[in-house]
Amino acid sequence: MIMRDTDRALVQAATAVAKLRCRSDNHTVAAAVRSADGRVFSGVNVYHFTGGPCAEVVALGAAATQGAGELETIVAVGDRGRGVIPPCGRCRQVLLDYFPSIRVIVGPLDGLRAVPVAELLPETYVWSDHQLDAPAVPRTGVWPLPVVPGSRQSAED
Repeated sequence: MIMRDTDRALVQAATAVAKLRCRSDNHTVAAAVRSADGRVFSGVNVYHFTGGPCAEVVALGAAATQGAGELETIVAVGDRGRGVIPPCGRCRQVLLDYFPSIRVIVGPLDGLRAVPVAELLPETYVWSDHQLDAPAVPRTGVWPLPVVPGSRQSAED
């Protein structure tokens, strides 16, 4: 997808946060997310050997704290001039679960593009309560009997 001016501004916002706040091994990635009403929220990762939160998740939390509704676009930027970096698998799944229409800015500096998060996570897992088009299966508490081709039910069935 084509980069909009607001997308370029989001990259600049994340880059500024990375330069200002990513000055130790505890904070190495900054993220910025834009809401549907145009507000921008940022966050940095919180490194911890147990797997602290990524910058994207922290930015989502900052947006939620400020009452943001729908989020449109997100980008992560590495420290020390590493540029735009793609979200990890866990962040991709979180983004898809909470904001399935969000766009994610990825690519090298000379070829940045904003893509739908689903494009970054093909054949993704979808929570059963999010599968709106799935047929309703009545829950009887009894396992259904398999149907074997060429067989017929007995009188006891």
